[in-house]
Amino acid sequence: MKKIILLLIAIVSLSTTTAQIRVGKAILPYEESFEGIDLKLNGAGMRKVLWIDMYAGGLYLQKKSKDSRVILDANETMVMKLNIVSGFVTQKKFIKAARDGFYKATFGNTKALDARINKFINFFNQPIVKNDVFDLVYVKDIESVKAFKNGKELGVIEGRDFKYALFKIWLGDEPASEEIKNGMLGIQ
Repeated sequence: MKKIILLLIAIVSLSTTTAQIRVGKAILPYEESFEGIDLKLNGAGMRKVLWIDMYAGGLYLQKKSKDSRVILDANETMVMKLNIVSGFVTQKKFIKAARDGFYKATFGNTKALDARINKFINFFNQPIVKNDVFDLVYVKDIESVKAFKNGKELGVIEGRDFKYALFKIWLGDEPASEEIKNGMLGIQ
């Protein structure tokens, strides 16, 4: 009987340890499910400033891809998970980085997205602290991005064009970090 119990404990331990990946100090699951769609981790990376880990990012897709353009153009449910691992990531810095990211992603032409960018920025009206986890979920059926903080829905932003610009912050030609882009694309 003891051997059976020990075997069951070993099996459960193995299954839980293989269901996650460590990225720096962050732990990301290999699989996510949103809106009834099962997604798999495409890749993950760490955003660093100088030598300090700031946040881990994971990209979840239905079918793995190393091509950022294919991912950006896809009308498929996908998730970008951002796991804050440093106290240096604050609400003010996060908002500034998001605004700068949208500006770069649109080559300075944010006019068509300004109202939606402002709505998105307003989702982050609470302090951001170490261990916060943000899920930016593009939902194919409604062609909208749902934003979550620590599992709580913050709101919805409509439009595939918004998803394109948002995901381009990390996956575009001028990403927030080459290291995190390459990690999310699984080419690191």
